[in-house]
Amino acid sequence: MNKEYKEKIKKIKQELLVMKTLNIKPNFSELSRIYKVDRRTIKRYNEGYSSKNTKVIRKSKLDKFKNEIKEKLELPGITITGLYQYLNKKEDIGTYSNFYKYIKKCNLKPQKNNKAHLRYETEFGQQLQIDWKEDIKMISKHGELFEFNIFSSTLGASRLHVFIYSKFRTRIDVQRCLIKTFEYIGGVPKELLTDNMSSIVDTKTHTFYKEFITFTNDMQTKPKNCKPRHPYTKGKDESANRFMSWLIPYNNEFEDEQELIKIIGEINLKVNRQVNSTIGVAPIMLFNKEKEYLQPLPNSKIIDQYLIDTVHVKISNESLFYYKGKKYSVPNKFINYTLDIQEDNNKLYVYYNKELITIHAISEKNINYKEEHYIDGLTNILKNKTQEQIEALAKQNLENLNRLCEVKINE
Repeated sequence: MNKEYKEKIKKIKQELLVMKTLNIKPNFSELSRIYKVDRRTIKRYNEGYSSKNTKVIRKSKLDKFKNEIKEKLELPGITITGLYQYLNKKEDIGTYSNFYKYIKKCNLKPQKNNKAHLRYETEFGQQLQIDWKEDIKMISKHGELFEFNIFSSTLGASRLHVFIYSKFRTRIDVQRCLIKTFEYIGGVPKELLTDNMSSIVDTKTHTFYKEFITFTNDMQTKPKNCKPRHPYTKGKDESANRFMSWLIPYNNEFEDEQELIKIIGEINLKVNRQVNSTIGVAPIMLFNKEKEYLQPLPNSKIIDQYLIDTVHVKISNESLFYYKGKKYSVPNKFINYTLDIQEDNNKLYVYYNKELITIHAISEKNINYKEEHYIDGLTNILKNKTQEQIEALAKQNLENLNRLCEVKINE
């Protein structure tokens, strides 16, 4: 732009400003004739064009998500990859590369976790590393709170990950999740590596409970514990847990528990299709080789005995619940509550909000009160009795009740 032309443009802009101030409609053709400047150029200056802004700023399709991106990136544990997968599911937002550039351009970034882990290599079919992602809390779009855990496992060689939704973290749940994992990968590895998982390991002696040893023997695999306070050998699975950050953007966005489980499954597939930086390929590709080295699944009869369901029961005014035609007691404070029951090895495990509150042996008697539960109930009724009187009465009543139940059994 030469000096003479600049002077013309300066005068044109001054005239346009005067006309705008006086609310006069510009005659672009007349101004063009006077200054010998294209009328379209004069019109652009009238509409706010500035020759200083020679670079055209283009709008991005991601601009409408900017506030949501900023909000989601403030969530602890979020990753850019996880956020991209979440937004791209809602709407086609283009390539990950462009999304990453947009994040950088807007000077946005997630919180970082710089902890490092040493790698620990294993042979094909040798090892499955297992862990819990514990006490996750998410809210549906309807405001319902879901508290759950993710059973996370990783094959040592291929880095194939399996994520399973579970409300509880008991030994029964570990066994159920392992069976689901074995079925998912189509076989059983030679060993299972865990980091002092309290439901299957005595944390004082660092040895596995005999019930879990029986389970692993039936599955034809061997449990192996990380060295106490040295979980680095299990680093591959702890790395897998980071991928659960992909779940974070779905908080307040899912419909119900069924959709939440579906989302976890979709994340699982995406994780295994993404190139792993250590092995240089997607885990699903290397898994095609590793699955040839897995041991076959046990027969269905062996598997079925470990697939224990959780039963929901309502507690009566007598502090009792029904299970397979028999009544069992719980502490008095749980009257009218709904509790969760699991049967294993001829015992009933009773939970409230994932917390174990009592254990009953499976019985043939119609009514099964624990003495402490019966005393608890009488204490709330007989306010005028001493504790000693209440305990004596409870003992007598329970003896009478047991005699009646034994007579009926013998009949």
